Amino acid sequence: MGTGLVALLWSGDDTDDHAARTTSGAAPDVPLVKDKGSVVRAATVPLARGRGLVADARGRHLTQRLTTDAYKMVAVTWASGRPEVDVRFRNARGWSEWTHLEALTDGPTVGDAESRQATRRGTELLWVGRSDGVQVRTTATTGLDLVLIDPGALAADATATPAASATQGPGAATATTVARTTSAGTTSAAARPNKAPRPPLYDRSVWKPNPDYLNGSPVYTNIIKQVHVHHTASANTYSRADVPAILRGMYRYHTQTLGWFDIGYNFLVDRFGRSWIGRSGGARKRVRGAHTLGFNHNSVGIAVIGNYESRNPTTYAVTAIVRLAAWKLDLDGQHATGRTWMYSKGSDKYPAGRRVALYRIDGHRDTNDTACPGARLYRLLPDIRTRAERRLRYYS
Repeated sequence: MGTGLVALLWSGDDTDDHAARTTSGAAPDVPLVKDKGSVVRAATVPLARGRGLVADARGRHLTQRLTTDAYKMVAVTWASGRPEVDVRFRNARGWSEWTHLEALTDGPTVGDAESRQATRRGTELLWVGRSDGVQVRTTATTGLDLVLIDPGALAADATATPAASATQGPGAATATTVARTTSAGTTSAAARPNKAPRPPLYDRSVWKPNPDYLNGSPVYTNIIKQVHVHHTASANTYSRADVPAILRGMYRYHTQTLGWFDIGYNFLVDRFGRSWIGRSGGARKRVRGAHTLGFNHNSVGIAVIGNYESRNPTTYAVTAIVRLAAWKLDLDGQHATGRTWMYSKGSDKYPAGRRVALYRIDGHRDTNDTACPGARLYRLLPDIRTRAERRLRYYS
């Protein structure tokens, strides 16, 4: 895996104001190790009471303020339970306020091969930008790992272009000839697809995932009946050039830390309205993801990069969801509005075998105990369904 596993040595008392070591030239408390064949660097730090965690006056358990090599993403994992976790980090402006890490309720289907190799649970992976210090506060006393990732930067990150236009490449719909009247009063022929067209997609070769991270092969389902909408519960202030790095970091976390086959989401959408291919196996194909625990089968997972609990998604991102959902549902002749019956494979909201009527385009919170995709994005889902239905009816 190439993970830097750091033995954290504790010395002295810890309080909320414990200062990080700042001795010029001193080695950091947490060094990051570069993965073989990749620009990604990472570290995993075991945390437990008496080894990195100390109780404060309020009964919470904290690490000291740790100095680190430069990193941009942080998460915490555990083997069992569901602890509360907060972090703060140090960047060029100093130490941040505490940020709560949401528990990750994505995951492989219970009982399948991907699930059996996934031995840890964890939080969402938080994008913090370039930072060189971290502190953790938690309700747990044992079994935690702090995960720091620097996804690296490539020159091509700033010049990413989609692999194909809406009417080109795999998955392009067949076309009919439509007569149009020009301004001069003459008629001309224009081709219009017979199904909702594939939107422009940025493929995996653009964000450069390390193929050595993969843990297995794609699994396919027999039909797509649903689209589950997510947010990544991360920062909203990323730049266009940051997005490929965010995907590399998420991919590394899902595969090398959590043990999944590949990145969990089938597609990801950024705040600029760009759509990215996530999980491998073919964008047009019915690839089963690890995005909606208990309901990965017969569905597609689309995650919007950012946190939309108290901030609205951009109109560009919402339009990208509409176009992706219409394309994937129309490939299997499905509508975008209304509900469909689904059987749970086992989630924290519906036990295995429970038959549930779910919207064809729903939010992650409809199937799992989570705030995802955030209140501001969730309330837009009725409009997203209507617009996606209008789009597939127009083309069909």
